Amino acid sequence: MTEIATPAFSPLRLEERSLAYKASAVLFGTIGLAVASRIEVPMVPVPITMQTFAICMVGALYGARLGTLTVLAWLGQAMIGLPVLAGGAGGLAHFAGPTGGYLAAFPLMALLVGWFAERGWNHQRPMLAFTSMLAANLLCLALGGAWLAGLIGLEKAVTLGVTPFILGGALKSALGAASLVALDRGWMRKKR
Repeated sequence: MTEIATPAFSPLRLEERSLAYKASAVLFGTIGLAVASRIEVPMVPVPITMQTFAICMVGALYGARLGTLTVLAWLGQAMIGLPVLAGGAGGLAHFAGPTGGYLAAFPLMALLVGWFAERGWNHQRPMLAFTSMLAANLLCLALGGAWLAGLIGLEKAVTLGVTPFILGGALKSALGAASLVALDRGWMRKKR
């Protein structure tokens, strides 16, 4: 009996790799997330960072399960005090402060983008990849804004914690979709 080949959802083809390779990918992903956290525009009460871009990329490249696991590992590093969050922050206090809702949304973002990527919303369909990343960013803003509203009130939360991030979320989603296409093209050239 012949097997029907299913196309890989990611140019990295992590779904075909060994457990050791996947564990290395998780470690590399947490490092990438920590580096993306350092790229920031300070704002109060929540800074603009490249975290959401990196989380979407991890979801798109790693898939729902491995992507979510990678984000959870990174957040676990933050919980034990490693300086992996925005501005080199770490510790449990950040999960209870103004950024708590956004941090809680991060694994859900990776899960959502990864789930869609596994269903063809990936480098092969960049507009759908963009849509999945934009949906993940909006989910993050909704959950982060809701948490922030409990701390500072709804109007201030929308003004300070949601509205300033909408355009950035759209731009990072477009960059993410374009990056997937570029990565796939570069990967395909290497195979020739």
